[in-house]
Amino acid sequence: MAYHRNLEHKLAESLGDTRVVMIAGPRQSGKTTLAQKLTASSHSPNRPPGRPYVTLDDDGTYQAAIDDPVSFIRQFEYVTIDEIQRAPELVRRIKISVDEDQRPGRFLLTGSANILTIPTVTESLAGRMTIETLLPLSQSEIEGAERNVIDALFDDPDKAFPFGPYDVSDIEARVLKGGYPEMLTRSSQARRRAWADAYIGTLLTRDIKEILDAHHLKDIDKLLRASAIQSAQLVVYAHIANDLKLSTPTVQRYMRTLEQMYLIAFLPAWHRNDLKRLIKTPKLHFLDSGLLSSIRKITIDSIRNDRSAFGSILESFIFSELQKHSAWSDEHYDFSHYRDKDKVEVDFIIERGPHELIGVEVKASATVRAEDFKGLNRLQSVAGKAFKGGALIYTGDKVLSFGPMMKAIPVSAFWSA
Repeated sequence: MAYHRNLEHKLAESLGDTRVVMIAGPRQSGKTTLAQKLTASSHSPNRPPGRPYVTLDDDGTYQAAIDDPVSFIRQFEYVTIDEIQRAPELVRRIKISVDEDQRPGRFLLTGSANILTIPTVTESLAGRMTIETLLPLSQSEIEGAERNVIDALFDDPDKAFPFGPYDVSDIEARVLKGGYPEMLTRSSQARRRAWADAYIGTLLTRDIKEILDAHHLKDIDKLLRASAIQSAQLVVYAHIANDLKLSTPTVQRYMRTLEQMYLIAFLPAWHRNDLKRLIKTPKLHFLDSGLLSSIRKITIDSIRNDRSAFGSILESFIFSELQKHSAWSDEHYDFSHYRDKDKVEVDFIIERGPHELIGVEVKASATVRAEDFKGLNRLQSVAGKAFKGGALIYTGDKVLSFGPMMKAIPVSAFWSA
């Protein structure tokens, strides 16, 4: 099934005013499909319709690119190059090309590793390239909805979220499937787990080994599985290192590798200079709850028998959804979490500029009580006038008001039209 990607409009705009446009994100998230769609429709009065599409996953194309990058780039006026991270030596030639011919939209690139971690890229294409991140499908994209939940939370939550009821019948299934298009085609958890195992195997034996020169693949595999247990928790590198019998610097280096491959993300702690009682340790999140569930071998039956594991998976699911909505918004949002020395927490703080923020708390329950807003109330007291609202995301079916600026919102509001 073909899905409309809500990031498409930003990419089309970038191709109209920027020389190099990059679609970054994990393998199998839909980058190639979107790039091919943009390639097929790319046109303007200043250039012929369409452009060549080449992929460095093709062995012949890859060999030609690394053997003679000068000739490889010189042959193109406009081009789409898929999986550019496989041949980072092309970047310098692209810089020379777009400095000589500065028309916008000349190079549309995709990459499955965070290209900003390659020093030559950041140095060569600064000011010449726009990078947009395409994560696996959001639930709203799966349903064909375009409402941006973060924009709505800031601008008009009352109108954006009717008081209900919302359909909550398939929340667990959605969380366990995640957003990888291939995972959504699999009819059973066992088949999705088989795909996830093969996907991780490909990353380990090809991408991580080839791109990031990581040699100890068994250790990285163990760390990935340990990270799955740690998802939605504070990151304590020393504890992980001790459990895996690795050094702390090694764990930090390998976890950066997993981050560069868009498997995990680190959520920094929110802080202000005048607040001394805040914990500054980041939290770890998986970027896809389906992959997370498969690694942890969690099924519908297991979470219905034991809900203890579902809370952390739901929190990472919401983290991923928020990242996706942020990516296609025209606004810029910064994310963090709140935890103070009284152990009062807020799962997510979202900031829009220096003077506006909202808090988002996640609860894996269909009921909400006033005391569930303890963290959001604390955040409001310390943030002052910057606080624009608090949302508690839960598994119930109605929007509920808990006083001025505080609402409980069903998780299904993320995909309801």
